Amino acid sequence: MKLPRKQAAVVRDAIERWKRDGIIPESQAATLTGTIEVQYFDWRKLAKYSFWIALFSIITSVSAALSDRMLQELFEILFNAPAMLKCACLALAATALYRLGLAKRLQDPEKVYRNEAIFFLGVLATAGAVTQLGVAFDTGSGHYSLLLLLSFILYAVLGVMLESNLIWVFGLAALGGWMGTETGYMSGWGAYYLGMNYPLRFVLFGGLLTGCALASERHPIASRFYRSTLVMGLLYLFIALWILSIFGNHGDMASWERVKQIELFHWSILFGAVAGWAVYYGLRHDDDVTKGFGLTFLGINLYTRYFEFFWDGLHKALFFALLAASFWYIGSKAETIWNLGKEDRSDQAKA
Repeated sequence: MKLPRKQAAVVRDAIERWKRDGIIPESQAATLTGTIEVQYFDWRKLAKYSFWIALFSIITSVSAALSDRMLQELFEILFNAPAMLKCACLALAATALYRLGLAKRLQDPEKVYRNEAIFFLGVLATAGAVTQLGVAFDTGSGHYSLLLLLSFILYAVLGVMLESNLIWVFGLAALGGWMGTETGYMSGWGAYYLGMNYPLRFVLFGGLLTGCALASERHPIASRFYRSTLVMGLLYLFIALWILSIFGNHGDMASWERVKQIELFHWSILFGAVAGWAVYYGLRHDDDVTKGFGLTFLGINLYTRYFEFFWDGLHKALFFALLAASFWYIGSKAETIWNLGKEDRSDQAKA
């Protein structure tokens, strides 16, 4: 069993403690210890970061190519090609990349980062194909939200067929973009749609997406995407709530500047209530995702209100002294809880 140095030390300490407490005989302890092989270099992390750097380098390479004069002339010929031809070429490229990624995954399923990097290139090619399709059928109406809806459908189908959470996440991102642009188009690009500004719309959208994720946890197909759907739903929900707690349901800066922050306090209460629900749900169902989001954004809510109400009213020295004291208190309590957890694990091992 290959383990990083720190994890190997923890496992060896546990085996040694079990041996001292008589839980396992000395011969079994020696056998278990002998199976541990220390991995002094984390090749998994290197693979992950290498593929991200490779993708970034590909994008940089394309950008550099566009700045070269000779290549500019070549690209000009390609860019002047009919939009449908470019759409077909990009669609073929995307198909080839998805097939390559699937073949590589079947061949080496443990090489997750390489396989997902190939799928990511396919996602980019798909986005390009949809964009060119929009150019080909553009009527000047400005109803480009339909392209985002098409992107969502394509990514969702591909994500399910290829069982790729990466493609599924891009589908949910496209769905959020469609919701924002479609409601904007239907309102004539005004600030409000059905009396709601953009943050309030995304609160409802994030809440609906989160609810769908929680309802699909045990679904035979949707459960594969439970975690990624939940994370995206909570991101939409809590970021929108945070913005809403600052600006309220106002559509422009002029109207927002005329109100006092205390008049927006009910949005902060809603923000805190949803964060509290997430913490409660996470503790009740042992769900680290909802618990983590709840605790994080509960802290963001409290510190946002602290800056809103006390930045102008307190001397800056006192302001930051109180801020430091609060973080010191949180750190001390967190350390205490962590030490209690260590003691509990020690007692369980002795028992």
